[in-house]
Amino acid sequence: MSRPSNTRDPQGTSHRASAPVTDPARTADRTGGPRQGHDCVRAVTKRAIPEGNRVSRISVRGLAVASATAVTTVGAVVGVASGAEKGGSTEPVEAAGTTTLLADIPEGQQVQQASLTEQIQAQSDAADTAARQSAEQAARLQAAKDASAKKKAADAKAAKAREEAASRGDSRATFPAQASYTIAEVQAMAKQIVGGSQFACFSNIVTRESGWRYTAVNPSSGAYGLVQANPGSKMASVASDWRTNPATQIKWGLNYMNSRYGSPCGAWQFWQGHNYY
Repeated sequence: MSRPSNTRDPQGTSHRASAPVTDPARTADRTGGPRQGHDCVRAVTKRAIPEGNRVSRISVRGLAVASATAVTTVGAVVGVASGAEKGGSTEPVEAAGTTTLLADIPEGQQVQQASLTEQIQAQSDAADTAARQSAEQAARLQAAKDASAKKKAADAKAAKAREEAASRGDSRATFPAQASYTIAEVQAMAKQIVGGSQFACFSNIVTRESGWRYTAVNPSSGAYGLVQANPGSKMASVASDWRTNPATQIKWGLNYMNSRYGSPCGAWQFWQGHNYY
């Protein structure tokens, strides 16, 4: 290796030429290729550390990463401190999660938030309207059902009242006067006056007493009419036309059976055991 030559500057001062600076990044490795990055670190480390104290490649890489992280962290801290000094502000930085004021939200996001709120309110109002309409419809249906049930109950009650009235008969029923009456006409009058529930018993007695002839007379006792009242003049307590009006005779006979035996069927029960009533 030759010595470096001496040179003089224009002023006469001699200088030793300095050795050329070698870039470690461009130093050729054993294979002749350029050294770059971590290869340079490995090369330097390999020459600097004795053979017995060499560390693994993983340790070197970990050390490099840790060093880079530390430098980055320090730089960030220094930058924050420098920024604080330049700005002259000593206010504390708000922690994450604090409340954001509406004024801090960009205008476009405020409009979007308001639109979303309006949509939610509209959906809520629509749901309330639908629920109210459904409740009103259910109330109308229930009212219609209740009205129908009440009408059915009223109709049933009226029908029952008519049946009971027909069963009890109508002692105050009136009929137009006629010159004469057939047996069928007399029986129809009796059904209306006596009632359906007692008519069969009443008919059994009248059939045996007079054969449904309203002018029948018992020659031995003088009993008269459909029910063979004895004397016949007793029937004048109902009306004076007792001789010619079957309705007068039927009403008097019904009153007699009810007062003495409780009902025409009670009178018929007695008649069957005694052949009279």
